[in-house]
Amino acid sequence: MTPEEAVAEQERLRPRVRTSTDPGLTVQYVAGLDVSYADDDRLAGAIVVLDASTMETVDSAVVLGNAEFPYVPGLFAFRELPPLLRALSKLTVTPDLLVCDGQGLAHPRRFGLACHIGVVTDLPSVGVAKTPMGRFEQPSDERGAATDLVEDGEVVGRALRTRAGVKPVFVSVGHRIDLDRACAEVLRLCVTRLPETTRRADSLGRAQLR
Repeated sequence: MTPEEAVAEQERLRPRVRTSTDPGLTVQYVAGLDVSYADDDRLAGAIVVLDASTMETVDSAVVLGNAEFPYVPGLFAFRELPPLLRALSKLTVTPDLLVCDGQGLAHPRRFGLACHIGVVTDLPSVGVAKTPMGRFEQPSDERGAATDLVEDGEVVGRALRTRAGVKPVFVSVGHRIDLDRACAEVLRLCVTRLPETTRRADSLGRAQLR
C-alpha cells in the first residue's frame, strides 16, 4: 500500500468510528497494545490483557516481524496495525477494551491507531499518548485533573494527570466509547504515569526483541 492509498483507506474507514459508549459496557479485561522497535527494521507487536479489578495479567501475546510500511507522519497505524492484529488473534481472552499506545481521534484525519484498530476489530478502544496532538492548558496538579486537547477548534481528547507531580498523558477516543468514560478507564489503570497495560506490553515487546 502506498501512502496515498493509506490516506484513502483512513478516509474510507473514518465514518465508522463511534464516539459513544455502548449501553451496559462492563470493562473486566483490558488489553494494552504496544509496538517496540529494534535499531534495524525489526519490531515486536505485544499485547497484555489485565483483569481491571485486580491488575493481574490474564493473557498475553507477542508477534515478531519487520516494519512493512515506511514512517510517514499521520500513517503510523499502517506500521503497527499488522503485528498487533496478529497478536490479537493469538489471545485466548477477548478484551472488553483496547488501550493503545498512540492516538485515537487526536489525529490530523481524526483516525489514529486506536480508531483504526477499534473499527477493524469492532472492539471499544482508547488511545493514550505520551505527547500531545493539539493545544492544551496544563491541568492542575492533582491526580485525575484534565483539560481539553484542541486541534483546529475541535476537542479531540484530554490532557489527563494520572499522578500528582508528573506530566499528563493524552487520552483520545478510539471507537465505541466516549471521552469521559475513556479517561475514567485510563485513570483506574494508572499506578504510575502510564497505564499498567501499556507498561507491561512495552516490557514484553522489548524483552522479545532482546
